[in-house]
Amino acid sequence: MNHLTPMPDTAETPAQENADWWRGAVIYQIYPRSFQDSNEDGVGDLKGITQRLSHIADLGADAIWLSPFFTSPMKDMGYDVSDYCDVDPVFGTLADFDAMVAKAHSLGLRVIIDQVLSHSSDQHPWFAESKLARDDPKSDWYVWADAKPDGTPPNNWQSVFGGSAWTWNPKRRQYYLHNFLPSQPDLNFHNMDVQDALLNAVRFWLERGVDGFRLDTVNFYVHDQKLRDNPPVEASAANDVPDINPYGYQEHIFDKTRPENIAFLKRFRALLNEYPGTTSVGEVGDGTRSLKTMAEYTAEGDRLHMCYSFDLLGPEFSVEHFRGCVEAFETAGNTFADGSSWPCWAFSNHDVPRHMSRWAEETKSPEQLAKLAGSLLMSLKGSVCIYQGEELGLTEADIAYEDLTDPYGINFWPEFKGRDGCRTPYPWSAKQPNAGFSTVKPWLPVPQEHAEAAADVQVGAQGSIADHYKAFIAFRKSHPALISGDIAFIDWSETGLAFTRTSQQETLLCVFNLGAKDQLFKLPDGMKLVVLDIENSEQAISDGATMLQGHSTLFARVE
Repeated sequence: MNHLTPMPDTAETPAQENADWWRGAVIYQIYPRSFQDSNEDGVGDLKGITQRLSHIADLGADAIWLSPFFTSPMKDMGYDVSDYCDVDPVFGTLADFDAMVAKAHSLGLRVIIDQVLSHSSDQHPWFAESKLARDDPKSDWYVWADAKPDGTPPNNWQSVFGGSAWTWNPKRRQYYLHNFLPSQPDLNFHNMDVQDALLNAVRFWLERGVDGFRLDTVNFYVHDQKLRDNPPVEASAANDVPDINPYGYQEHIFDKTRPENIAFLKRFRALLNEYPGTTSVGEVGDGTRSLKTMAEYTAEGDRLHMCYSFDLLGPEFSVEHFRGCVEAFETAGNTFADGSSWPCWAFSNHDVPRHMSRWAEETKSPEQLAKLAGSLLMSLKGSVCIYQGEELGLTEADIAYEDLTDPYGINFWPEFKGRDGCRTPYPWSAKQPNAGFSTVKPWLPVPQEHAEAAADVQVGAQGSIADHYKAFIAFRKSHPALISGDIAFIDWSETGLAFTRTSQQETLLCVFNLGAKDQLFKLPDGMKLVVLDIENSEQAISDGATMLQGHSTLFARVE
């Protein structure tokens, strides 16, 4: 074990019957294509997920989040939905989904599923009808606009995946909006029939017993009806692909994060309120405004339950950055009277390079960095998402161009290699073909270094990264302060992060040496502690100070 000794405590922690179970929950993200192949076609599926749910339950997670498994042509790996109320055959059937939900619930796991509401596939029947004619009953279910007099698109909006956000349709002789691929036309949220249809699809899954929804690109739903041009940013700074993607050269004030979006979020929350115990987590991609948007979208108890952004999903690994993001969210949330704004933090997911590779230069001990990252993530105020394989310390896979499937990477290769490197199959067994994911060639290759870090090597192995994650989740659950307590930072050093978490039951001190070198931590004046854990150091606190080794942590109860 990693000296993570849970403190005996009789206080209640989130339970299945608790409607607020999501507050402080540990959510495990599953990328269905890459979790477990059960039918020997090289692609993960719902039956495979069902077979492996015990791994997540044993880890101690509270819920799973499934990336899209709906009917789709897979131009963007399921984020282009052609039927919101069915399972794509590559993943199985509705019966397979129901069996998976039943199994998850029997293991004490809640089930959160993706909802891609901002856009559909161009193969969705709604779009097939909308593009027929300007007077079709569904003609304005998508965002259509006339060309400028010279035939160019109606404004300067850019696609996240590169190029104009507008594509010409010769039959309607109009452009349609797509914030992503041309095969992902944007739905028109100014049309209440569209909102009703989408909410009906959400209700479909609620009736099947799901416990919540992750909302893809939640701030992209509503566009400016006047179609005004976005202004340029003051300096060139692309979003997550610096300098090579023109999307980042605009201030996106008219194509997303419109104030009218709040009204739909309230409608969404009202629907969830009909199903007690359900929850929502929104994905906010909003540049420098994202933390403020997160707070706004989760405020006042009538919008989303929680949101996450890309602020902790980048290359920055510093005290200033971690503290700055948390404090910026707290400050924004405090502008709302009830203080209900709630974050959901993550270090990795299916859209960004894995943090073990992003932060690799910070340490000579990847294993120690992996443990520190897990401890830090699960000590921040908020709920957390763990991406599959994070508990194994997986790094970003190096995918050859000929093996790429991600259109984002294909468009910007080689300057940006896309998202396939974080989506490779989960390694279950070090010595089995394809690391136990599939008996046939998988849709993406399994790197050898991933096979060597497989679950059967780490799970139950004392001192492993997987062992640390399991121990820390148990530690977290035994301390109410880590689940829902307030956070207050303590000044230490440029590479030393320290804060307290305080609940009605207790106050914990959490200290992280983000640097590779040992450094002395001095307690604030008058603070007395009962040490709960000092990783990689047997040195106790004496004379109000302790020496923390590089990339080690300290947890203590404040007396």
